[in-house]
Parts: sequence; structure tokens; C-alpha cells
Amino acid sequence: MSLSIPIPADRTQSPAAPHVLDNPAWAALTGPHARFAERVGLAARYPVDVSPFTALSDPADPRAWEDLAALAGPGAAVAVTGARTPPDGWKLVEGGEGVQLVDTSLRAEHAPEAVPLGLADVPEILDLIDLTKPGPFLPRTVELGAYLGIREGGVLVAMAGERLRTPGWTEISAVCTHPAHRGRGLATRLVRAVAAGIRDRGDTPFLHAAAVNSGAIRLYESIGFTLRRRTTFLLVRTPGVPGEQTG
Repeated sequence: MSLSIPIPADRTQSPAAPHVLDNPAWAALTGPHARFAERVGLAARYPVDVSPFTALSDPADPRAWEDLAALAGPGAAVAVTGARTPPDGWKLVEGGEGVQLVDTSLRAEHAPEAVPLGLADVPEILDLIDLTKPGPFLPRTVELGAYLGIREGGVLVAMAGERLRTPGWTEISAVCTHPAHRGRGLATRLVRAVAAGIRDRGDTPFLHAAAVNSGAIRLYESIGFTLRRRTTFLLVRTPGVPGEQTG
């Protein structure tokens, strides 16, 4: 039997810098997705028809929350990741736990049957999203990255695509299959195909899932994703009354 003896940290060294995926929305909006960013100081967000997500430079910094309130306006509902509780004066509307998984051994491969999806496909995409509930998807979400779909008889039956893009990493999101076409591996084929495109430009795929969605987590782990960290999601309302003037 061997014993593992912990080695004291060298207190003369600076602590390791945070990983870019510790705060991916901020890394995206201040990096590869900066063209989408609406920003006030230490807070940023996507346009409201692109993504509901906002970002704080540091969820523990009260100044970032103040900047987010100024950006969103009084009484606005905003989605925040990485925070456990909002500051005083903010209203918690909904909270949830998630997991972040990263590609460690995924077999990425292009799918000849997959077709690119764009703005013209949005009505069909929104119908499939509404039916399957994989997560938020808005009229301009397709602009965030490459989205692929599988059609049968001209009907969109499965899709997946890219959401957050940070330096060196791209998130796979909106993975869904019409209930009548499940059990055939369509979602897995699309995940592999989206991952192939991500790898082709030198990035590594990652994704998020609700912590309670054990089936999806097992599937992702079985095809080569590894749990990196647990995450939090908050839907909160900014202080004040909608429409009231501040300042």
C-alpha cells in the first residue's frame, strides 16, 4: 500500500490564472464573439435576439453586478452563469445546476447527410427547439457559429451547432432530435460532425448540460467527453421597476 503525501504549495509563486472555461461567456464576449457584445464596464451580454446570456468579468465583484444592472436596465430579467446568489436588491427568478464537459477522446467526423442551417431555417429550428427543449434558442442564435441539421422527407428532424466560442474552445449546443426519430444515433452523428468542424479550425469542443439530465451526461461521456466542472445558472431580475429612469 502506498501513501500519497500532499506537498505544501509554494507560497512564493503566484496562483494559477483562471482557466478560460471557468467564465466562458465573458471569454467569448471579450474574445471571438466580441462583435456581438453589448458592454458596460465589467458586464457584457449578447443582443437579446441572439442569446439570453450575460457575462460578468467576475461574479464575485459587486462592481460587475452594478455594470450589469446599468446595461440591462431596471427590472430586466437576465441569465447569469457562475454565481451562487445575486446581490441585495436583485430578485432570484430561477436557479439551476449544470455540468461542463470537455472533449478528451471524441471521434470527430464529418457527416455527409448533415446540411448547414441558416437564417432561412429559423422557423423550422424554433419548432424543433420548442418540441424538444434542449435550451434557449432565439431568432439570431444561428449567427453564433455553424449549425447542422438532418432532414428526412424535407423535414428537419435533428440538429446541433456552435454557441459560445472562447479562445481555443467552442461550445456544442442545441443538440436535439424529433421524438419520432430518436434511438437512431442522429444526435451523436451531428455532435461528431460539429466537433469535426471545430477541430478543423484548431479549437477543442466543450458543452454544458443540466446536472439532472443524467441520460445526456452518460451519452456524452460514452462518446468521449469528460466532466470538467460543475456550473450554476441563475435567472435574475435587476433592481428597480421596468421603465423607471435612473441616474
